[in-house]
Amino acid sequence: MAKIILTGDRPTGRLHLGHYVGSLKRRVELQNSGEYDKIFIMIADAQALTDNAEHPEKVRQNIMEVALDYLSVGLDPAKSNLFIQSMIPQLTELTFYYANLVTVSRLQRNPTVKSEIQMRGFNASIPVGFFTYPISQAADITAFNATTVPVGEDQAPMLEQCREIVHKFNTTYGEVLTMPDILLPDNEACMRLPGTDGKAKMSKSLGNCIYLSDSEEDVRKKVMSMFTDPDHLKVSDPGKLEGNTVFTYLDACCLDEYFAEYLPEYANLDELKAHYQRGGLGDVKVKKFLNKVMNEHLAPIRERRHYWESRLSDVRDILQTGTETAERTAAETLNNVRNAMKINYFTDPDWLKEAEEKYR
Repeated sequence: MAKIILTGDRPTGRLHLGHYVGSLKRRVELQNSGEYDKIFIMIADAQALTDNAEHPEKVRQNIMEVALDYLSVGLDPAKSNLFIQSMIPQLTELTFYYANLVTVSRLQRNPTVKSEIQMRGFNASIPVGFFTYPISQAADITAFNATTVPVGEDQAPMLEQCREIVHKFNTTYGEVLTMPDILLPDNEACMRLPGTDGKAKMSKSLGNCIYLSDSEEDVRKKVMSMFTDPDHLKVSDPGKLEGNTVFTYLDACCLDEYFAEYLPEYANLDELKAHYQRGGLGDVKVKKFLNKVMNEHLAPIRERRHYWESRLSDVRDILQTGTETAERTAAETLNNVRNAMKINYFTDPDWLKEAEEKYR
């Protein structure tokens, strides 16, 4: 069986560091590993419209922003198909068929949906499209026969629901759909990077993000204002690592080699942590080091972004070519689904034969 990846992001804003350490960096590694036969990376604008239906311009404007972020982190259109979700009409039809295999109560139990509804304050006025987007996501994954879906930990319930849909379809209609597996970040700190304010999740809506396109000065300001240990009032005070955003970011991004260049009095992160815990190390010094670490990661991303910003017509062509490839694949899957469900009336000669037998 071919090894195929499907993943993507909603174009509701620029992508941030949480996206990078949680999935984008891994996508680039997987893309360059040579282990996968096909890679589909989707700009999920149709899903973005489920809670932005009254502001389509927000989604429209961010299509190019996300594409630029993709290219700037190192996603290569020669190795990965970058495409726009709404340009693949087969996804909508698959979603419609899969909706018959899922109950309302099951959707209500989805932890990701529940938390997203709460975060957006929908309460009883939940858009149907938003409520059912786990079904849409299952259509996205299965349309491309994805065997692997690299996502953050918060998306695990979505993939589990997709697997349930695949199982239900295959047991009802025959083995047609590919059962996908989740691929989580291999660094625990990358599972869910907190916001710069210490809140549980880095989120565009909460304004606590470091964006991949932020300038060097923007990053410095955000790092220097980061949440640390509120009880670490004096340099001499022992400090706590738990809930300390600065050290969480270092866990996610720091390499031992950075110490030799930027903080040579320590050999590695463990030594820095030990000093902070016993006291005698100030937050400002740690933040200045983190700022250096951030720019090690973000400087090459900024450079590639500047390159693509001057070639927007090429970016558009990349998206169009990737979308055309994606549509051909989705059309083949939809054809197999329709055949399995026996709703292929004009292409199946047995349909007419069955009718003729009945009325003979």
